[in-house]
Amino acid sequence: MHRGKGMKFVGDSRVLAPEARTKKNIPKDYSEYPGKTEAFWPNFLLKEWLVGAVFLVGILCLTVAHPSPLERIADPSDTGYVPMPDWYFLFLYQLLKYEFAAGPYTVVGAMVIPGLAFGALLLAPFLDRGPERRPSKRPLATGFMLLAIAGITYLTWEGASNHDWEAAKEYGKIVATADIDKTTEEYKIASDNTCLSCHGDAFQGGAGAPTLVGTGLSADEIAKIAKEGVGTMPPGVFKGDDEQLKKLSEYIANLGK
Repeated sequence: MHRGKGMKFVGDSRVLAPEARTKKNIPKDYSEYPGKTEAFWPNFLLKEWLVGAVFLVGILCLTVAHPSPLERIADPSDTGYVPMPDWYFLFLYQLLKYEFAAGPYTVVGAMVIPGLAFGALLLAPFLDRGPERRPSKRPLATGFMLLAIAGITYLTWEGASNHDWEAAKEYGKIVATADIDKTTEEYKIASDNTCLSCHGDAFQGGAGAPTLVGTGLSADEIAKIAKEGVGTMPPGVFKGDDEQLKKLSEYIANLGK
């Protein structure tokens, strides 16, 4: 046999190299993977905190610059008020306006259709179990998602464009209130001249008439309006004498002060 022929070298993975016997099982340093990974603490977590802080400060600035559009206290006796949900529920609000989901079929629009939609969302992991991540490779999931986005967008747009925003703004406007003594002579004059039928028993406004609390008008201006009318208020509504008109106009001018 020639030297070196027929000789085989066998390695055993259970035998550690000499330099590995003196080292612990320590993962490689992150510097060996530039741009691919980083330490969770403090590198990654600090970046997350910084991004979160930026968004938090931005939301706080928007809150200060644009306060919440609060409306007046709900009045169950006001049948003219049309409630409006927030934008993220507007598509469901619009859905209830269609014949197949309104009236005797309200349960269809309020429970059946939303139940099917959210049920399909819960079943999404079972309906499409493919490993592909590209939308073109997952036609079922992509189709359902595009259909849902299109439906929500259309219903939201229809609900927003068909709503009378100006009327809703007037109905929900916060108005000043005042303690009204209904035993005074001035209150009786207002009652006798049908002022309360339009402006409310506390002069809070209603039926298309504005509030008479805190108008900012002088007594002379109020007296002129009572005689000549303004807007939808016709002239000659006040039927009392000049003395009664003077008392009433001064009384209304001081409401809310």
